[in-house]
Amino acid sequence: MKKFLVAIDQGTTSTRVILFDVKGNKKFISQIEFKQYFPKNGWVEHNPNEIWLKTLKVIKNVGNKCKKNKIKIITIGITNQRETTVLWDKTNGKPVYNAIVWQDRRTENYCKKIKNKENLIRKKTGLFIDPYFSATKIKWVLDNVTKAKKLLKKNLLLFGTIDSFLIWKLTGGKLHATDATNASRTMLFNLNKNKWDHDILKIFKIKKNILPVVKNSADNFGFTSKKILGEKISISAVLGDQQAAVVGQGCFEKGSVKSTYGTGAFVIMNTGNKKLTSKNRLLSTICYRINNKTTYALEGSIFIAGAGVQWLRDKIKLINNAYETEKIARSKKNNQGIYLVPAFTGLGAPYWSPNSRGLITGLTRNTDWKDLVRAVVESVAYQSFDLFESMRKDGLRPKIVKVDGGMVTNNWFSQFLSDILNIKVIRSKTEETTALGVAFMAGYQVGVYKSLGHIKSKWKKRRDFTPKLNKTYRNKLLQGWKQAIRKTLA
Repeated sequence: MKKFLVAIDQGTTSTRVILFDVKGNKKFISQIEFKQYFPKNGWVEHNPNEIWLKTLKVIKNVGNKCKKNKIKIITIGITNQRETTVLWDKTNGKPVYNAIVWQDRRTENYCKKIKNKENLIRKKTGLFIDPYFSATKIKWVLDNVTKAKKLLKKNLLLFGTIDSFLIWKLTGGKLHATDATNASRTMLFNLNKNKWDHDILKIFKIKKNILPVVKNSADNFGFTSKKILGEKISISAVLGDQQAAVVGQGCFEKGSVKSTYGTGAFVIMNTGNKKLTSKNRLLSTICYRINNKTTYALEGSIFIAGAGVQWLRDKIKLINNAYETEKIARSKKNNQGIYLVPAFTGLGAPYWSPNSRGLITGLTRNTDWKDLVRAVVESVAYQSFDLFESMRKDGLRPKIVKVDGGMVTNNWFSQFLSDILNIKVIRSKTEETTALGVAFMAGYQVGVYKSLGHIKSKWKKRRDFTPKLNKTYRNKLLQGWKQAIRKTLA
């Protein structure tokens, strides 16, 4: 019987389950989108029950495929949208409120009130005070949801990022756990001590007993309930989606860099066994934790990448699908001096400006809808430049970046990214790098792969892009972007 690994990839807009062989080849995928809720300006929510039911559906789709083809599932890994916050009743697994998504900005005012705590919080967690992270989202639920207050008094309330919620559901409520990478994105986890921080919990008035157990990224996360796939299957790895992409790209060496372009965009540099503190407003975070040994990273977060393309498609209806953007961008000889700063949910690194909102500059009578499409695509490269510039100012000079995510299938964008960053961009063979990474990590835990080097040997390149843009023109483009940023922050 053939043996395969399964990755559950629970993202911001869809849930997918992917079947990989032990060589890292994708054999089957089942994917379902789910609804986004925007109840108020700046609020973004998901229905946790919908996420669970659709996750269950795609798992069963893959399970049925395996039965038909006499495939044995060795183990399962889970990767997930990070920071997104769910609280539920431990007696029945029912959420007390919708999941508050990482993009949600409802706690802006509260974040301002506690800004005097930022140095303490940053020193311990590696993070800036921002609505992006889970802590203030938890506090909001505790302060505003009556059901949550009642359950808290009875010690029946649990918190988790999406991975924890899925583990709870998959194991039939037997395990309340997360991994170190997801814990490091809550703004409650002490990176230096590798545990929940008592002092920070006091600041937010959050009880430790609602928090999950923090495990290694490769670890024993229990077994799926027999009724899901007809047999119990081990869950052997959990990673936040961006950290999973690090593993999928084989970025195990200190100084190696990957950048993922999905709904948002996230640049992560492996910094080895030492936590580095950026002087240029990048985040310190956990890259992965294996055998109780922590590997750290510097990260820059861009809130709007592919989400900008979704906006073009769904809100202002300039395109029918994302694939059109490549042809449209190519059709324009230049950007006509037009810049769009997609601060739809504030600006992430290195600005950390939750109050900023989107801005378009350079419009003239000659501007057409294609210019706007190109400006949205270009903006992702410019935002990436800001992150790499922060790394350079910190004395870190990456020479290549491995990229993945839906946006990099656009060859025009990948070339423009290389031009603007002025470094080689390497696109992996597997587009599903996030899912592949957690599948690899699960395989490592059960002995399929003997080392991280063994995992790296499975990585394959599809194509690379080298800088071709004239230096003077590149500088002109970047000056225009910097002016647009200044106007946005004004």
